[in-house]
Amino acid sequence: MDVGQELSGPGFAKAADVAIVGGGYAGLAAAVELAVAGIPVTVFESSRVLGGRARRVELNGLPVDNGQHLLVGAYVELLRLLQVIGADASRLLSRQCLELSFADGFSLRAPNLPEPMHMAAALLGATLSLPQRLAALRFMRKLKRSGFRLVEDTTVAHLLDLHRQPQAVRSHLWEPLCVAALNTPPVTASAQVFASVLKDSLAGPRAASDMLYPAVDLSALFPEPAAAYVTAHQGSVRTECGVKRIAPTPNGFEVSHDQGMDVFGHVIIAVAPYHLAPLLGDLPALAQSLKMTEALRHEPIATAYLAYPHDIQLAKPMLGLTRGHAQWLFDRGRLTGQRGLIAAVISASGPWQSLPPEQLLTEIHGEIGTVVKDLPTPKWSRLIVEKRATFACTPNLQRPAAVTPLAGLYLAGDYVASAYPATLESAVRSGVAAARSILETTGGQS
Repeated sequence: MDVGQELSGPGFAKAADVAIVGGGYAGLAAAVELAVAGIPVTVFESSRVLGGRARRVELNGLPVDNGQHLLVGAYVELLRLLQVIGADASRLLSRQCLELSFADGFSLRAPNLPEPMHMAAALLGATLSLPQRLAALRFMRKLKRSGFRLVEDTTVAHLLDLHRQPQAVRSHLWEPLCVAALNTPPVTASAQVFASVLKDSLAGPRAASDMLYPAVDLSALFPEPAAAYVTAHQGSVRTECGVKRIAPTPNGFEVSHDQGMDVFGHVIIAVAPYHLAPLLGDLPALAQSLKMTEALRHEPIATAYLAYPHDIQLAKPMLGLTRGHAQWLFDRGRLTGQRGLIAAVISASGPWQSLPPEQLLTEIHGEIGTVVKDLPTPKWSRLIVEKRATFACTPNLQRPAAVTPLAGLYLAGDYVASAYPATLESAVRSGVAAARSILETTGGQS
């Protein structure tokens, strides 16, 4: 019997026993934070694979991800937790100075200089005309003078209009960064959230703008070593064990799941927002939180994997495209050793959604052919679409708080209220925040 099963059972709950529903980045970040403090946790995950919406899948015998991700040095909480659990970040992640390269010749690279000189040098050295470079630099300086706080939220497109950003700067820098970070088109994306992203990355410490390429799949990057840490510290991680209902009781919370029912003193719900209502039923105390989650719109992410002969590679590990459907190409051979495998990413909604998968894959193959000479027909290709990959990060969006009005019940996930969009880092931060809220109520004692 594992520790989680032994300490929690029907009709019994210690105040410090915590159930975490969801084995993604948010849930496992919460689990690690509590495990460090000696709090027994039980993680419930309905899937066989940990990671949630950032997990490993297998295609033709190769471990890949349900969506290609790029991390940045500003992901300080994820990096901290990797250190806590003893994971070797230097092996799991390849760190490089910020470099944006596009197929049409545009490039921007941040030199290894102290901030803020590194970003000024990057903008001034970009392959743009002098007026375009100065316009980009003025934009960043104006945001910095305002503390990256806008008088009122608007769209990213409108913000760029107000600051008279040239089209070349928009299409190669601000718009790609917006779509990559917020997974929302600039015409509808929140300018305030975008400004917060720029503050912590491009305008942060020099290392914050570094690009961190995962060298392993997303489940192996953090969720699996985190689960191993939790089980080694009085915890339990139950995969293929979905939670059906959570109900408050005088003794805590009844958690009904595929293996029965347990009672816990605290519960952290770390599932996608659209899974929240079925778990909780009709609880008046959570009506406002549920109303906010149900009002969220969602944006998709598509990742196309195309396998070519082993000698096929891109000029850079990551290459941007300004025409066609794919926005970024990743050379998995350079990044993970999967030679000849190219991942093409399409973030947010667009015309690509109207195409049959085979046609979209054919057109993406043609787009790769514009940057790889004499590109042969792929040996195989697959398309993975997460239809509700993230919430649409629009201006003045109301998002539920992590601490709910129901004492002992907390929310975690990239959608909970914060200054940031739906990223792995925001998911991790939300899990850490929920865990620390529990530690404040329990005094950190098991």
